[in-house]
Amino acid sequence: MSSGLIQITPVPDLVDQVYRGLLDAICSGALMPGERLAQEDIAQRMDVSRQPVLQALRLLKKDGFVQDAPGRGVQVTALEPQSVRKVYEVRGALDALAARLAAQRRYSIDPLLIKNGRLASRASNVQAMIAADLAFHHAIYLASDNELIGQSAEQHWMHLRRAMGAVLQSQAQREALWDEHEAIALAIADGDAQRAEKLSEDHVSRASNALNDRLTQLFPLQAQGDRR
Repeated sequence: MSSGLIQITPVPDLVDQVYRGLLDAICSGALMPGERLAQEDIAQRMDVSRQPVLQALRLLKKDGFVQDAPGRGVQVTALEPQSVRKVYEVRGALDALAARLAAQRRYSIDPLLIKNGRLASRASNVQAMIAADLAFHHAIYLASDNELIGQSAEQHWMHLRRAMGAVLQSQAQREALWDEHEAIALAIADGDAQRAEKLSEDHVSRASNALNDRLTQLFPLQAQGDRR
């Protein structure tokens, strides 16, 4: 092999960085549903050229986070209660199964996951809260000892992140979230599979209902359209 080759230091792809930055802003609510996204503005604010912004927006459109805006350009896709509810139904089934299997193994969920989640909630850091929530549920997927559960759930989590961002705007919901997480973790550690499964089902159901209420408050006309 030629000795003239230089060592390349791996760095995150610029398009991926822009994609993740925009996705985080959409999921946290910093970029609201229906908000127009101008390439020039994004490029200036992120200090990049227009090319990676264009490619990142194409990926976000493919994944359903942005859509064509009336006239021209793109805008953040609306959160449709009916579509999100279907995602939560699938998540509820997967989470309940994972909790039951984890309880059968009497798995001890790391208490730091719950502690960090409560700290993020009190700091009102939505992105940190979402990350903590994902970490908790991924720990249960791992504890189930069935890698297919995590793999199946993974494809839905990007859209769930966005839905969670809307729900976590409520202070009351933040506090209840981690109380419910702690109860699920205790049932798993106690080996009470039936209780762990039921608590997990109820947890997802309440999250889905809270999101539906939140979306109805924010976008009443859209919610009426979904019910027709």
